[in-house]
Amino acid sequence: MTCKNVLRRNLHALSTNYNVHDFPSKTSQSYINYTRLLSSCKDFKYLLQIHGHLIVSGFKQDSSVNTHLVKSYSLFHKCDFARIVFDSTPNPHVVLYNSMIRAYTRTNQHKEALKLYYLMKERNLEPDKYTFTFVLKACTGVLDLEEGFLVHKQIVDKGLECDQFIGTGLVDMYGKKGELRLAREVFDKMPNRDVVAWNAIIAGLSQSSDPHEALEFFKSMRFSGVEPDIVSFLNLVPAVSKLADMDSCRSIHGYVIKRGFNEVLSNGLIDMYCKCGDALVARHVFDRVRVKNDVTWGTMMAGYAHNGCFFMVLELFDQIRNLNLKMNKVSAGSALLAAGEMGDLEKVKEIQDCVMQQYIDIDILLATSIMNMYAKCGELEKAKKLFGELPEKDLVAWSSIIAAFVQSGYPEEAVSLFRDMQTNCLRPNSITLMSILPACAQLSLLRLGKSVHCYALRANIDSDISTGTALVSMYAKCRFFRGALTIFNAMPCKDVIAWNALINGYIQNGFPYHAIEIFHELGLSEISPDSGTMVSLLQACVLLNDLDLGSYIHGQIIKYAFQSDCHVMNALVDMYAKCGNLSSAEMLFYRTDFGKDEVSWNIIISGYMHNGHAKDSISAFHRMRLENFKPNVVTIVSVLPATAYLAALKEGMAIHACIIRMGFQSNTLVGNSLIDMYAKCGRLNHAEKYFDEMEYKDTVSWNAMLAGHAVHGQGNRAIALFSLMQERHFEVDSVSFVNVLSACRHSGLVEEGRKIFDSMRENHRVVPDLDHYACMVDLLSRAGLFDEALEFIKKMPIKPDAGVWGALLSACREHSNVQMGEVALDHLVKLEPENPTNYVVLTSIYAQSERWNDADKTKSKMNERGLMKTPGCSWVEVNNQIRAFRAGDEYRP
Repeated sequence: MTCKNVLRRNLHALSTNYNVHDFPSKTSQSYINYTRLLSSCKDFKYLLQIHGHLIVSGFKQDSSVNTHLVKSYSLFHKCDFARIVFDSTPNPHVVLYNSMIRAYTRTNQHKEALKLYYLMKERNLEPDKYTFTFVLKACTGVLDLEEGFLVHKQIVDKGLECDQFIGTGLVDMYGKKGELRLAREVFDKMPNRDVVAWNAIIAGLSQSSDPHEALEFFKSMRFSGVEPDIVSFLNLVPAVSKLADMDSCRSIHGYVIKRGFNEVLSNGLIDMYCKCGDALVARHVFDRVRVKNDVTWGTMMAGYAHNGCFFMVLELFDQIRNLNLKMNKVSAGSALLAAGEMGDLEKVKEIQDCVMQQYIDIDILLATSIMNMYAKCGELEKAKKLFGELPEKDLVAWSSIIAAFVQSGYPEEAVSLFRDMQTNCLRPNSITLMSILPACAQLSLLRLGKSVHCYALRANIDSDISTGTALVSMYAKCRFFRGALTIFNAMPCKDVIAWNALINGYIQNGFPYHAIEIFHELGLSEISPDSGTMVSLLQACVLLNDLDLGSYIHGQIIKYAFQSDCHVMNALVDMYAKCGNLSSAEMLFYRTDFGKDEVSWNIIISGYMHNGHAKDSISAFHRMRLENFKPNVVTIVSVLPATAYLAALKEGMAIHACIIRMGFQSNTLVGNSLIDMYAKCGRLNHAEKYFDEMEYKDTVSWNAMLAGHAVHGQGNRAIALFSLMQERHFEVDSVSFVNVLSACRHSGLVEEGRKIFDSMRENHRVVPDLDHYACMVDLLSRAGLFDEALEFIKKMPIKPDAGVWGALLSACREHSNVQMGEVALDHLVKLEPENPTNYVVLTSIYAQSERWNDADKTKSKMNERGLMKTPGCSWVEVNNQIRAFRAGDEYRP
């Protein structure tokens, strides 16, 4: 009542500020005049003046005038004013109720609309067809299916189900709630279907798991003689985008141009082409738009981000800044995502400044983009701080930050936040579960994953295709394939992503044969593989080192027309390189139609190194930079081993300078590679200096430094570093022990080596493997303890390999121990019958002992088998060029 009195006083004050002659006089015609004024009112302040004049003029509360007042206020989205008018009417009729319910639906106050509907029924007022039309919109808005069923039943009871407007409302409601079977039943019963009804069913089908149906209905609409409008095409965009159907995309584009909708639908066309993977055509559409608004810019930037064209996103952001254009949240979010992916913190600051200057509200979506960016750049504390400053942390906010940490490689933080969310009594939804399940998979937290699955069952959200796929992926990556297959087989509707989840699970756990079997099952289904399937299968070929299978998958790639997909082509180049067919990898990589990116260059650089072509690896790195591709961390980590392999110090130092310019010096992976490079290039002092200056060390950092000491024969320093590593609570792994034992054997530290080897099981629970046993055999036999070394080999719990016997044979040459050398060779010939090095070593032992006949016999055996020793090779930097020299070569400057 107080609000009403305040409003009346304010309206009274407004009315006195204007000439009374501007309004109708109090006559019988005045009601009609007032309704005309209200219907034509385009200014909210003028509407208040009319309302105020009605009050001060003493007109009685007329239901017709009040209905017009409610409608007018609703047009300005002023439901509080409309409700005061409604409540002041003594006995409101159905039309006034309809107007008020419609006002609530216009302002998305759907629950209030439903409350008023039930109040109307309590007062025994019979709803008409317009009431149901507005109520159905409210049911759609609250996404309450039970409420919708009740209203539908009342509609059937009144025989209004076949009404065109009500039928369309029912189709829209069921479509948006995913109940497409019910939507189609209602649609089929409608005797007359206009374009709005067709649009409603197409919109629902476009968002479904089978968007092909939306395209079929669009064709049926045209065959039925109903001409599509702008909304029809907009509703088709999600379907074509999901299908990535370029032919349909082009057909729609042609039809849009023919109908003259090109300018109006430009944003939809840009979005559709980008989702279909053709950002180039999308850019052509964007460039042809004469008047670009903030939505147009945002759509193009989001499209570039979707296709991984982050440089182009930032280029458009710079254009917006230079042209002083308005930027919306989509543009800002895309720019932040791009800057985060490129690790450009300076650009991030620039984008944030722009957001502040343009007074863009940092809502949950924009905050998520910023949190994602901080997480990707490793700034976890900043991401958490921003999350903590959010005024309201709803389920969307929690789900967003959990997903941000998972996607940025911080699953432990994501799990911690998920538990904090539960502490705050928030019940996760399907989006939250889809965010946390990948973290369970990455950390192999099967128990937590099962708990999440149980919750999904209780909440009845496990049947959702996205949740089901996430559960399949989690179980498969946790090696619980029985659970993964149970869920997979129980899924009522599978898409290619679900199949890919199972295939990826097998591959990541080292079961490529099972992945191939699942692929064959996919071929028997009606679902076609996508580019992700092909990438996974090529990884299986790498695991199997099966070039023939890789060639078959290459044929499938051509069959399904994935040659233009950059991710597929990168995986194909990687497969050929890792399976030993470097010429095919080079042929594909240097094809003119291959749209290379940074990943492509990284693959060819590492591919050269994988095949022992270190010089070509470095050349590819330089060519990458000449072609204006920006090296990233992976590039640096791929090329530094090549400089280490060639001991090319100047080349390594030049790359180090490049690292500093690009700001990668604080990256741990890069630091580890630099330590390794300097150590192998003979500059152990440089390696130690960089190691000491590293802010963030991991186990690999310590192992790299241990290996450096081992290579340079500094056993005591390696042991001291090994002790310091444990004191500082870094995890000591299998590689750590290999490195420190190697340092001991190079320095002849037998007793220290024994103690370290014994501590593996006793103190660190590390099970020795063949590398550790080979180190110990080498250590003992180099010290001349051949009997102990042989006894050590006999007591090994695993079968000795060529490395173990080879270590013994090498030591026999140092000590000219013919008898033990013959024993070692006897075992090596069985293990490596085609390796000439073993015969050469024994021949050398015979020669040292002046047993020339035995030396000649060994050479004869080697010749009989057709074995030839590969000449040794060295690389030397001459005039800033790396040259290879084999034994017997003469150096000519």
